[in-house]
Amino acid sequence: MKKIITISILLAAGAAAYFYLNQPQMSGSANARPTPNVVVAKAEMQPIRDEVEALGTGKANESITVTPKVTDVVTDLNFDDGDIVEKGRLLVRLQDREQIARVTVANVKMNDHKRELARISSLVTSQTVAALERDRLQTLIDTAKAELEQAESALKDRRIIAPFSGRLGLRQISQGSLVTPGTVITTLDDISTIKLDFSVPERFLQALQIGKSVEATAVAFDGEMFKGKVVSVDSRVNPVTRAVVVRAEIANQDLRLLPGMLMKVKLIKQSREALIIPEAAIIPIQKDHFVYLVNDENVVERRQVQLGLRKRGWVEIIEGVAVGEQVMIRGILKVRPGDTVKVQMSEHFSFQEQAKVEPIV
Repeated sequence: MKKIITISILLAAGAAAYFYLNQPQMSGSANARPTPNVVVAKAEMQPIRDEVEALGTGKANESITVTPKVTDVVTDLNFDDGDIVEKGRLLVRLQDREQIARVTVANVKMNDHKRELARISSLVTSQTVAALERDRLQTLIDTAKAELEQAESALKDRRIIAPFSGRLGLRQISQGSLVTPGTVITTLDDISTIKLDFSVPERFLQALQIGKSVEATAVAFDGEMFKGKVVSVDSRVNPVTRAVVVRAEIANQDLRLLPGMLMKVKLIKQSREALIIPEAAIIPIQKDHFVYLVNDENVVERRQVQLGLRKRGWVEIIEGVAVGEQVMIRGILKVRPGDTVKVQMSEHFSFQEQAKVEPIV
């Protein structure tokens, strides 16, 4: 029995000695860990734009609905659907034989009175004919002139011409139709320039100035950018939406943009150079923002930063990071300040595409 107890004590002592001797080595193995790999990006100066996005509706530079002034029958239609016409082109002619006859009669009367007046003028000078007769003929001439102008105006009302150059819409009548004032014949739009109206919140009023650049896109032309300038700002703020209407003009020489198009507009408030880092590097803690920097010795350092504007995937640094410093964008959760890391540079990102800019709060 004693022998068994003695053997048990010896085994326990041996196990204790083994554990004691190997404890520092095992502890060292537990504490040792490989140097973590992290991905960093350099802080760089890049162009950044302060923009306001809105939705706008395109309008023609000039636009009318072509209608007659009088009731009559259409005798000539001198256009087709979608024609591009010049200013002064005859579009529609109504029945005008009666008006032409009245113009002819008025001309005959006036010329007859003028000949009569010329014939007696010398007789009035020699006092053979009283001056009263001359005055009577002059009155007849003035009356004939008024009748001629009236007849010519009635004739003009039966000929509809284009008041400006532009593109015609669909024809709504046929030759021989009886039209009345208000009857829609077609539409005429000057689309060489497109007016783009869009609403901007009133808090941006100070930034709304004539000449500001705008960029617009339309779903009909995917990926294509149309550039223009602000030409006017409405004099009133809508009390319901608290927004003001801004009008920009976009050149449309190829006539692809049409009135009524819905367009996404970017009003460029400001364009400048700024210190930019990837947004993934930002560590928000309550109201503060931090980044992990990797110095020349590959040691991690935490630094508080002040943010400015941001765009898609990138953020402006106002204070806290210098140009060329390396900020960590991947592997942040694996390290702590003071750790030594293995650095891998991030892939190259394009700064060409600008996105909506908004303040960071």
